Amino acid sequence: MLDSLLDPAIGLMFVFRWLHVFAGIIWIGLLYYFNFVQGAFMAETDAGAKSQVLQKLAPRALWWFRYGALYTFLTGLFLLMYRAHIDVKNGSSIMASSYWINILTGALMATLMFLNVWGIIWRKQKVMIANAVATAAGQPANPAAVPAGVAATLASRTNVLFSVPMLFFMLSANHLNYPVDESSNVGLYWVIILVLVGAIEANGIVGKAGPITSIKGVITGSFVLTAVIILINNFVI
Repeated sequence: MLDSLLDPAIGLMFVFRWLHVFAGIIWIGLLYYFNFVQGAFMAETDAGAKSQVLQKLAPRALWWFRYGALYTFLTGLFLLMYRAHIDVKNGSSIMASSYWINILTGALMATLMFLNVWGIIWRKQKVMIANAVATAAGQPANPAAVPAGVAATLASRTNVLFSVPMLFFMLSANHLNYPVDESSNVGLYWVIILVLVGAIEANGIVGKAGPITSIKGVITGSFVLTAVIILINNFVI
């Protein structure tokens, strides 16, 4: 085992895959905790408990959450670049294979999820945390805190919606192979996927939660989205 780990071509890739999975467990685990556990608790508890959660629990959990997302993204980017380098070196087409179609479908959603964490969820949560600290000290409430909470929740729900198809397509890259040739409509597939995923992301930024407001709704929606993308893949490619 040690010889394999010390082999640059084998050990380095394995270590990065291990770190990618490790960081991903932290990230997605906390995503589900926020949406399925903490969110439900905050909706039912009193104002004092909410304040304590925002002041003391949320900052700690959000630190692990956002850096889990960051290291998942960075290790995943390295793995994709390394695999692309090897495939190009061996004369393989990056786009004309089921591996790359699947992995890039998952990577597209993972990248948007990462951007949502740092660009929306963390920024809005900072407003809510600062407001909780200020009001606990007797200062007036920040009127921006409520809309910040709504925006953070919508972005977080959108990440849950993306999470199941993201995991499915990333794992399927090495396990679910299918033929891709000159007759395959790979370009059309990517047009449809970009429009679909882009519309969901746009709604997650400026839209409404709608059916993904509830835990049941967002879980169901995530599996439905997975099935829809599978069908698109099957009938287009």
